[in-house]
Amino acid sequence: MRHCINCCIQLLPNNEYKQHIGCGEGPLHGHPECPACKGENKIVLRVDGKQMNLLAVLEVRAEGNESWSRFLRFKKGKRCSLVFGLMIMTLVMASYILSGAHQELLISSPFHYGAFPSNPSLTDGENPSDTKEHHHQPSVNNISYVKDYASIKLIINSITARIEFTTRQLPDIEDLKKQELHMFSVIPNKFLPNSKSPCWYEEFTGRNTTDPYLTNSYVLYSKRFRSTFDALRKAFWGHLSHASGKHFRLRCLPRFYIIGQPKCGTTDLYDRLRLHPEVKFSAIKEPHWWTRKRFGIVRLRDGLRDRYPVEDYLDLFDLAAHQIHQGLQAGSAQEQSRMTRIIIGEASASTMWDNNAWTFFYDNSTDGEPPFLTQDFIHAFQPDAKLIVMLRDPVERLYSDYLYFASSNKSADDFHEKVTEALQLFENCMLDYSLRACVYNNTLNNAMPVRLQVGLYAVYLLDWLTVFNKEQFLVLRLEDHASNVKYTMHRVFQFLNLGRNVTRETVELAWAPWTTAGCGALSDMCRLCALGRAKPGS
Repeated sequence: MRHCINCCIQLLPNNEYKQHIGCGEGPLHGHPECPACKGENKIVLRVDGKQMNLLAVLEVRAEGNESWSRFLRFKKGKRCSLVFGLMIMTLVMASYILSGAHQELLISSPFHYGAFPSNPSLTDGENPSDTKEHHHQPSVNNISYVKDYASIKLIINSITARIEFTTRQLPDIEDLKKQELHMFSVIPNKFLPNSKSPCWYEEFTGRNTTDPYLTNSYVLYSKRFRSTFDALRKAFWGHLSHASGKHFRLRCLPRFYIIGQPKCGTTDLYDRLRLHPEVKFSAIKEPHWWTRKRFGIVRLRDGLRDRYPVEDYLDLFDLAAHQIHQGLQAGSAQEQSRMTRIIIGEASASTMWDNNAWTFFYDNSTDGEPPFLTQDFIHAFQPDAKLIVMLRDPVERLYSDYLYFASSNKSADDFHEKVTEALQLFENCMLDYSLRACVYNNTLNNAMPVRLQVGLYAVYLLDWLTVFNKEQFLVLRLEDHASNVKYTMHRVFQFLNLGRNVTRETVELAWAPWTTAGCGALSDMCRLCALGRAKPGS
């Protein structure tokens, strides 16, 4: 015999809970049949006068005597094996509990430990335990946390007591040119006025048999993108401008940059933005050229390689440049307008914070602070660039970062120990150096077991705001993006001045909540499913 109990929860005013219980054979004694349930077996609750549509549905199945009869038909040997297995499992669990082992089998978020609250209402001088509303007791299951909770509070108080942000001295343009002579010789001071993206024509001295990507470092070191460059190579000669026996190619830089931060949903934002017909990104999602490749860094621990010249970086935007060139050469004004509205983007999540290479190349440091930062060079060429920043609760960002990069033995306790060690290292630096010097200290960053410095958003944002105007920034929160994708993408479209002449399917795809924000790149299968759901004209 099979019994099924379905429960739906609704909210009733004045915290008055009314229960109506029925069964398949009719109402129970003393409980009338619920009209809202229409005779079905349901429990209905109402609060605040609002009805919730199937907030929870429970299905309980009782197998009755059939299950026992089936079990009793087991052979005697199988029954003994089952009992023996249950005994072994009980002994293992008892040993696990009695031994005091607290290594979690499934990694859960450690944020309930309360060590690093993210409440924006708390100032630097406040302690989380000073406010009753936000008071959290340490988890009794985390022995290491309970043991060193007081010492962690002292470390944090020591760091916050020394935090002082001073505006950095901006470098002169001539000093920047001395550092990057070749870059300043390739990128012009002015761009084409009839292109929305910063583009210019440069002479191409090769022939129609010349391979323009033969020495491109991205092609040599990234096999994944060779097919993309093969397609560019075949179409290259047809996208040149020919005049007076000379050949010219269109070069472009990004109009906007998604500059950070890692593990904050930048990939999700990138995937949604590139669905817009007026947005084109680099051939590689994260070139990391401004922060790493132009210095010859692939992985800092692997040492320095040959520096990637600026030409290699510009090659990544050739696909967009070909389309813009096609519009510039088009005969009809409508085609010209459509193609020249294209804006190019770049989404390296290291652009905002990673300046680790400066210690290898810049000597004129003052008190351990870098004399030049990435934004200094971008501003020198593109003072009107638009910058998008995606941020997240810094503790959650750090934990996500830890899960992504840590090689083995991942657990909440291990994370706690690594963060404690990183805090101690950062405190030791703050005893002798400024906040900026410690944040950009390459030796310190390499020594810390977790990337604690990446979550110090305020330092990076303030340093960028000393170079660019605040109107050039759009700062987003991952939490807002996850809860209301439509609103976030609307803000991004407005910020980038994207046109309205897009199909309904494109807009719905950009706003579709088919993926959790920040979980990584969308698969082709997800896009196909979304395309199947989008109904033209709906």
